[in-house]
Amino acid sequence: QVQLAESGGGLVQAGGSLRLSCAASGTIFRIYSMGWYRHPPGKERELVAVSYSGGRTNYADSVKGRVAISRDNAKNTVNLQMNMLIPDDTAVYYCNADVQTTNGRFVYWGQGTQVTVSS
Repeated sequence: QVQLAESGGGLVQAGGSLRLSCAASGTIFRIYSMGWYRHPPGKERELVAVSYSGGRTNYADSVKGRVAISRDNAKNTVNLQMNMLIPDDTAVYYCNADVQTTNGRFVYWGQGTQVTVSS
């Protein structure tokens, strides 16, 4: 079993910054990717950014230039630095990990952390 523990959400004014962190723990053999999704109110869940084990990253067009994902493979952690936040960034943010365990390969989700950007 793998657990993802998120931290760092909160309330911030437009133009401000937040840093989200996520740590994976449990019976981990290998992590193929770690990333962040978000679920804005009244909309579908969407990708924010993902970091693959080979170093490649992918960002949603809506956050490019404002968001940076970083990953520590040794610690099984991923961070999301969000700058120049806008009200449209308001959402519940979920950590996501594609993990190889001794029982197989699974995708895990964190419990979510609320980010609210006020105008």
